[in-house]
Amino acid sequence: MVKMSSFYVYILTNARDGTLYTGITNNLIRRVYEHKSGEIEGFTKKYKTNKLVYFEETPDVESAIIREKRIKKWRRSWKIELIEKNNPQWRDLYYDII
Repeated sequence: MVKMSSFYVYILTNARDGTLYTGITNNLIRRVYEHKSGEIEGFTKKYKTNKLVYFEETPDVESAIIREKRIKKWRRSWKIELIEKNNPQWRDLYYDII
């Protein structure tokens, strides 16, 4: 039996007009928790980007990596448009998925 799994591309921020971080994971709840608790050293800890404002599910890791790289190359205004199309209030979506 083959286990089906999902991968997620997500965007975190520290404030509505703040820093944006794009990442991928196969366990969105765990990964955002790690960001929120400061367990992950580096960019997200330094800039306190721990508010989940956007995510999308992909069927495999390859498509997640491609999508993440594509979004990371986008202009900031395009990322904001993507977030606001799906989450106009910039709510922390983490509390919707736990």
